[in-house]
Amino acid sequence: MAKSVRRVVTGHDAGGKAVVLMDGAAPNQKVRNAGIAATLLWATDETPADMSGVADRAARETGVPPPPSGSFFRVVDFPPITAEAAAKLDQSAIHREMGLTGHASGAGTRHPFTHRTRSVDYAIILEGEIDMLLDDSEVHLKAGDVLVQQGTNHAWVNNSGANCRIAFVLIDAIEPAAWRAR
Repeated sequence: MAKSVRRVVTGHDAGGKAVVLMDGAAPNQKVRNAGIAATLLWATDETPADMSGVADRAARETGVPPPPSGSFFRVVDFPPITAEAAAKLDQSAIHREMGLTGHASGAGTRHPFTHRTRSVDYAIILEGEIDMLLDDSEVHLKAGDVLVQQGTNHAWVNNSGANCRIAFVLIDAIEPAAWRAR
């Protein structure tokens, strides 16, 4: 398992006073394909979000895409992977594990991790380095870099030799017309 993520969640008591509702290691951590560890920190099921509850909104089973009209906030640890190890992975099994179907399968893929979600994704590289592969290009990202992704085919591939930790916010979006053109 990857190192834990401390999560502090605030809210209100019955009298409307601001209070800490939760403070500790985020409990919803799942190790997925090739040792990728995803820790769900919070989720919303609607926009605008309902902030009146006190329940842990991350206490759920999820795939990668956010719920319709909702969002996910998670931290993901990507261990290094060699090209030889990646070549042995089953992309269909990876997509099933990620909860991806239909257009999310990633048309014209170049790596077993290639996928896309119908979402706007904000990614903040917290530590390490990683390569994001697109259909015919790639970008190298390192700690402190920020990426905004809009439903593109992509694969996160850690070629660095050390762990890479990324904070993601995924917000449900309207399917782009470009998906229907492929």
